Amino acid sequence: MAIGLALSAAVSFGVADFLGGMASRRAAPLPVVAFAQGAGVLPLLVALPLIDGRFGGDVVVAGLVAGLAGAGGLGLYFRALAIGPMGLTAPLAAVVGAAVPVVVGLGLGERLSTAAAVGVVVGLAAVVLASVPAGQAREAGRRTALRGPLLALAGGAAFGLFFIAVDRAPAASGVWPLLVARGAALAAMAALWPLVRPPLPAAGTAATAAVSGVIDMLANLLFLAATRAGLLTLTTLITSLYPVMVVLLARLVLAERLSAAQRAGATLALGAVALIAVG
Repeated sequence: MAIGLALSAAVSFGVADFLGGMASRRAAPLPVVAFAQGAGVLPLLVALPLIDGRFGGDVVVAGLVAGLAGAGGLGLYFRALAIGPMGLTAPLAAVVGAAVPVVVGLGLGERLSTAAAVGVVVGLAAVVLASVPAGQAREAGRRTALRGPLLALAGGAAFGLFFIAVDRAPAASGVWPLLVARGAALAAMAALWPLVRPPLPAAGTAATAAVSGVIDMLANLLFLAATRAGLLTLTTLITSLYPVMVVLLARLVLAERLSAAQRAGATLALGAVALIAVG
């Protein structure tokens, strides 16, 4: 069950990220993230009375860390998606986003079967292979120097911290950690807004960002359920395969080319999911 939940979260994260990246190409990152984060509260309010959860100080701490890390990571990530090819940016963020919780999970004593361990290695290799850009991405990378990739890596590190914070929340806390996280993120952006004073996006761009936020929160709920049903290491790795969806959407919608390495990465990603499921 955890595998299916994590895989559904990966698909949802991929769709949400693609839409958020599209919105970020038309508006400043802060309002895009704000519309996305604000709209993401709606699924939480629907889920709150349906899922029993305990609220306490440990939930607040986990939610605050997750909210600040998630919002900061999303801003960095959306900016990276806006200035570089999505087929390069998403996998780069996922490399760090997957590696950070895997290292922490193993440090906390989680153990994997042989098949699952091989799946972890293959999955990380898949994400790395997917990061190898096609010719168009190389040219874009030269134009933006290292700014896009560095922003993607920084965003991925923040996502890894978000995954860890959500997982460390008590199992009986329901969706409260996500609700606290979203409140913390919105409060931080409200405090930042007068300092940045970004222009508001057009209505269509704001709507795209809002849809991205709703889908992103659904993905978060799926990830939360997956962590409750399985190991942090496995669920985080499978969820971190979301770049496969971003790469595919970028190819279909934006006509971004997939390099041979990216195609191999997508194939390896599917193999990694199968290995982990067997394990």
